[in-house]
Formats: sequence, structure tokens, C-alpha cells
Amino acid sequence: MSWSFQLYSARNFQPWDKVLQFLGQVGYTQVEGFGGVYGDPAGFRRELDKNGLSMASGHFSIDLLENDFDGAARIAETLGVKLIACPFLMPDARPADAAGWRAFGERLGKVGAKAKKAGFDFAWHNHAFEFEPLADGSVPQTHILDAAPDIGVELDVAWVIRGNADPLDWINRYAKRILAVHVKDIAPAGQNTDEDGWADVGQGTVDWKGLIKVLKEKSAAQVYVMEHDNPSDYQRFARRSFDAVSHF
Repeated sequence: MSWSFQLYSARNFQPWDKVLQFLGQVGYTQVEGFGGVYGDPAGFRRELDKNGLSMASGHFSIDLLENDFDGAARIAETLGVKLIACPFLMPDARPADAAGWRAFGERLGKVGAKAKKAGFDFAWHNHAFEFEPLADGSVPQTHILDAAPDIGVELDVAWVIRGNADPLDWINRYAKRILAVHVKDIAPAGQNTDEDGWADVGQGTVDWKGLIKVLKEKSAAQVYVMEHDNPSDYQRFARRSFDAVSHF
């Protein structure tokens, strides 16, 4: 396994060359990309190489993957991405019933087949909305993954918890499909309100030491991605989180 850093966590702290230099100095060896760093893939790759970093995984929107998969693949190849993850579905595009979510899962399955043919792994990255019960009591995440049995999962544990679901249950159910994990922490209730209630890894309420032990034993995850959706200081988050997981 290796420790990665989701660059979205540093989106408000430019320039990117300084961010990558800092991450390399802290000890990270990998980063995870997102749309905001794909403007000049070759130039960004040079900065990664310069700082001893690789981009093992990257987030690519469903629109890009469905409408210009070849373009997404070229970006991924240039940056060295091995795992393509689809990270989100906008609220106005979310289905309202089980059939709609199964249909969305089938769309992901088609993208996954293209990715596999092109030599990439492919995974769906969850937020909290996939665990909100539908009218029939089922949850979207089940329909998405069951409708696309060949795609992987990038499990964002903190969003599972915020969706009022049990991460251990989802780890047990889909362990061998979990290809990557987002390592994000949740502050105690009422704290870190200026950071949307998130915390540096190891400083919050999530039992990351225990969860990583289970994930190592049961899942197929090789990439563990540190993330904070809204840090006031990305350097503090990056350093404290890396220090915490280094002792797990």
C-alpha cells in the first residue's frame, strides 16, 4: 500500500509546483488528480517527476468519461494514472428511484468496460447521497454497484459515515472491489465549523487505525488517499495526517 494525497485538498493554495514540492518533502510518494490539474498534463507530469511523486489515481467526471473517453484516457496516460475514478453526480442529475440508480450503474459499467479495454482500472467514488434511503428503503449505492458488477469502488469512509451508514458493513460487502480508499476524518460535533466539520486524519472521530487494519486484511485497496474537503491550512493537514497514518 502507499499513502497518496488528493490534490483537491490543496486547490485553494496555489501554485501547484509549490504544493507538489511540499508534499514530496513531507514524504508523500503519490497524489490523486482531479479536473483542476488536467489543463497541461505533460507540464504537470514534469512537476510530479521533479518532486518524486506519481499520480496513481485520478478523478474524472462522468461527462468527460461518457462524452470524450479517449480524451480522458490521454490525460490519464500522460500523468501515469492507473486507476480512473468517477467521483460525483450533480444533484440535478441524480435519479429518484431504484430503477434510475440501476440505470446509472449500467452507465458506469459501460465506462468501466472502456477503461478496462484501454488498460485502466475503474472505480466509483462515493459521497453521502448514495446512502440516503429511497422510498422503498433501499439505497442508491447498492443499485449502482450491483448493476455494474465489474467496476471497482473507491471508498470514501467519512462520507459513508456522514451518510449514516456503517463503513465496516460496506467494507465486508464489497471488500474485493475496493481498489482505493479516501482517508478523511470527521471533527467532533460542533468543532472545525470553518472547515465544514472535517478534521486532520487522526485528530477526529473516525477509527482510522482500526479501519485500515480491516481494509488491509480484507480489501483489494493498494492506494490510500488523504483528503480534507476544506482545510484552512493544507500544509498542516498534509503533515499531521501523514504523521498519524505513519504510526498505524
